[in-house]
Amino acid sequence: MKKKKIIVPLLVLLAVAVYFVVFHKDKNLRYIPENADAVILIDSKKLTGQYLFSLATHPSSWSGSDAKGKSSASIRNSGIRIPDFLQIFHIKDTKFSEWYSVLELKDPQQFIAFLKKQQFTDKGNNRFQKDQFFFMIEGNHCVAGTSDSAFETIKKQLLQTSSSPARNTDEFIQNTLGSISFISGKKIKNFTIELNDDEIEIKNNSNLNAFNSIESKFQKGDQFLEMELDQENIRNFSRFFNKSIADSSQATSLKATANLEQVNDTIISYEYDDNFNEIEKKTFQKITQPNYSIEIQSKNAEKTWDYFQSKKWINSENQFTAIPFQPNEISKNNNGVVIKSTRKPVITSSQLKENYILIRNSSLLYSSLKTLSYTEKKIVSDIDYMLYGNISQNYWLKIKAKKGNLPLILRW
Repeated sequence: MKKKKIIVPLLVLLAVAVYFVVFHKDKNLRYIPENADAVILIDSKKLTGQYLFSLATHPSSWSGSDAKGKSSASIRNSGIRIPDFLQIFHIKDTKFSEWYSVLELKDPQQFIAFLKKQQFTDKGNNRFQKDQFFFMIEGNHCVAGTSDSAFETIKKQLLQTSSSPARNTDEFIQNTLGSISFISGKKIKNFTIELNDDEIEIKNNSNLNAFNSIESKFQKGDQFLEMELDQENIRNFSRFFNKSIADSSQATSLKATANLEQVNDTIISYEYDDNFNEIEKKTFQKITQPNYSIEIQSKNAEKTWDYFQSKKWINSENQFTAIPFQPNEISKNNNGVVIKSTRKPVITSSQLKENYILIRNSSLLYSSLKTLSYTEKKIVSDIDYMLYGNISQNYWLKIKAKKGNLPLILRW
């Protein structure tokens, strides 16, 4: 009887501990500014649970998990307080590449030591940088970003305001590993993020039958890039680069195909001999460039051509200079304009009349990305293809990895 009296309370305490460690989550989002127009949430506890389950069901990874375990432990021992939901946001009217996050610190000095160990450069005033990553430490908080241009604004809005309103996770995420949400006034469009064994899916509709039919059409292809977009999709994507280009160009649809090729690039330099005579010196290097064909259908081909000329994108040799990969030529027909590289012709596939962007991986692609670290190159080389699809108000993005012995969460 005495043993039962001891065991029962212990089991209750254990159940309570498991609940708070695994299931209980703080749903208050305190670090999203009012002028954020996009938010990414990652459920840290769900991610940890998925990792531990994958680790337990793949014994072959146990012997090779030391490095990853040490990396994970180093982050947990870096002085950061791991949040239940990692909050990453984009601020309205800033560059698409600028994303930020605010983290709480258990020990600021320990975190500074961690950054220095990771070879971050101390820029003074508790600011640190390594490549495209920036950190600013403010008391017991850290602002992280792919830029530091909005650090002061974030500090004033989120860290120096005692009554900063908190949002709730239920606005953005519903029992998935992650979410990405786009905010326009009071309207929020939510997309789920799911990490599977060999793919990452981002979507706003669980019915994937229509998207699977699009994907099946590309199983036997070998083009590096294949794309078809209607007017609405052109408008959506052009917002990342130039808000007016879609309407000003009168474009109603776009179809593009591209392949990669390694070519010899000639570099001409000059030296001087002892008599100060100029001597031309040629050196050669191999570079990766695309061969491509882009067909833009337009409401009015003349207006499209005039718009490109007004932007000075067409030179006297009828080359489209907005595309840096030369040589190419642009021509006009009754339906719109066509831009083609001239080095090698590209065979275009038949029109599917769907909205999609397919990018297949290529050894020429990741071998030319010399600025990436070893880990980043390994991730890129592991990707098989990326496919975006849109049908009506339903959107879907799949990042498909090559088949491997381990799921992605253990590989990456």
